[in-house]
Amino acid sequence: MLLAQGLTERAVRVTLVTKTPAGGMDDTRLPFRIVRQPRLPVLWRLFRTTDLIHLAGPCLLPMLMGLACRKPLVLEHHGYQAVCPNGLLLYEPTKTVCPDHFMAHRYHKCLKCNASTMPWTKSVLDVSLVLLRRWACQRAAVNLPISQHVSSRIRLSRSKVIYYGIMDPMGGRSASTGDRTAPSIPTPMTYAYVGRLVSEKGLPILLLAASQLLEQGYNFRLKMIGDGPERANLETMVAGFGLQSCVGFTGQLQGDALHRALEEVSVVVMPSLWEETAGLAAIEQMMRGRMVIASNIGGLGEVVDGVGLKFAPGDAAGLASCLRRVLDDPGLVEVLGRKARQRALELFLQQRMVAEHLALYRELLGDSSPPSIFASEEA
Repeated sequence: MLLAQGLTERAVRVTLVTKTPAGGMDDTRLPFRIVRQPRLPVLWRLFRTTDLIHLAGPCLLPMLMGLACRKPLVLEHHGYQAVCPNGLLLYEPTKTVCPDHFMAHRYHKCLKCNASTMPWTKSVLDVSLVLLRRWACQRAAVNLPISQHVSSRIRLSRSKVIYYGIMDPMGGRSASTGDRTAPSIPTPMTYAYVGRLVSEKGLPILLLAASQLLEQGYNFRLKMIGDGPERANLETMVAGFGLQSCVGFTGQLQGDALHRALEEVSVVVMPSLWEETAGLAAIEQMMRGRMVIASNIGGLGEVVDGVGLKFAPGDAAGLASCLRRVLDDPGLVEVLGRKARQRALELFLQQRMVAEHLALYRELLGDSSPPSIFASEEA
């Protein structure tokens, strides 16, 4: 949405295609054209009448159609679908980071990984499709990993990293000016996790670290903001550790409700076990001048590098040490929060993302006039 809006403001003709139904959204209020759930003949005509095709993810059928119509094809990679059948680089049998089984041609490992969550016949099909997907990616005009980490993992030719860009919710103001969106330091210190409650996010590690702090006599609060299949298990853990007085679950929140829930939060904690491709939630909180504690893994470690506290993934003692460091020295909240916002303003603003995409498009088309762009949201 932010990329399409930014390009349109620069006189680029954008058509955004998606399988997502409109629901209650009024597409006519947007400054660019949206085509929802098109049939293949319509999709083909759109491909033939545009200057350039940008796919948000290596979607196999649109990739093959784009190559067939010989238009410049730009592939954004916000996952690992070009090197992993499940797209997560997470080895399901052990819930650990995959040691490059696909790229090392250990396809039997990929089959075993997939077969732990699906029938063997579908596992065979998925692994075969990754081979075809990677072949198509190698023939794109440009591959766009969203972090240096993703680039190093997918190892595709003609790659260029363009970071995510978001709007500045503080309108350019400093995080220390007293603006209401800037984090405060309440008593007791309040931490939060924001995101899906799923196994790869490492949330049991966070609860274990919290239990260690409680045993040591520290006073704090922890908000679990989000929902997902692991919520019941996590609530059981909270009861088992005796954390009911300091850990609360809010459920899924958006918009103003999310902002209100975060008003008293000083530090956001992201204990992921899988290799996050970029850590958009971390970027959003950094833009608000909020301190981040994150596991040093994947694009997440790259995003918060030098402006947050990091610990080894899966290391509850290491996470507890980071949490305790903030409790012992609350001044870190303001110091690292200010640094986090400065890094976000330098690397993750919408304007920078749009400008880099537009420069790339013009380079591919060899023309300074505004191009027409076909953008497809990954299904």
